[in-house]
Amino acid sequence: MNAYAIILLALGMSMDAFAASMGKGATLHKPKFSEAIRTGLIFGAIETLTPLIGWSLGMLASRFVLEWSHWVAFVLLVFLGGRMIIEGFRNGNDDEECEPLRRHGFWLLVTTAIATSLDAMAVGVGLAFLQVNILVMALAIGCATFTMSTLGMMIGRFIGPLLGKRAEILGGIVLIGIGAEILYSHFTG
Repeated sequence: MNAYAIILLALGMSMDAFAASMGKGATLHKPKFSEAIRTGLIFGAIETLTPLIGWSLGMLASRFVLEWSHWVAFVLLVFLGGRMIIEGFRNGNDDEECEPLRRHGFWLLVTTAIATSLDAMAVGVGLAFLQVNILVMALAIGCATFTMSTLGMMIGRFIGPLLGKRAEILGGIVLIGIGAEILYSHFTG
């Protein structure tokens, strides 16, 4: 696999994380650059590990991983998105009483990152059958995801004030949309 193909694949794998982090950035009250970096690091680290895990699983049992990864991603993203939508409506009723969210919890970010990186795990399974340096590929995917997630959080910072209380609802819809797109892509091949 040449450098151009590696870069394209890495950017493609980072798009789900970009969209999810943009939604996360929109739900926060003026997220700082340090929060964007933190989110990028969490998403990037997990996105680096999942192709390695997928590659390892591909060596062992590729059929099972490929059959179920899209369903796992779909369920996780719909769950997280639904939770964000419910919280958005719940927070929408408490106009002045609710202190604005300044930081997402670590485990919420990890769960979101895992859900958006399951496609990278499936790619890792496929890479197990090709002559490719999996470490270079995983690092490229992780670096692209770090960059795109950090950028997504900062874009979300500017979108959030425009959307107001609806930002969390929109973020939830984005996560559900990503999950639906993963499922749709699987079935349409």
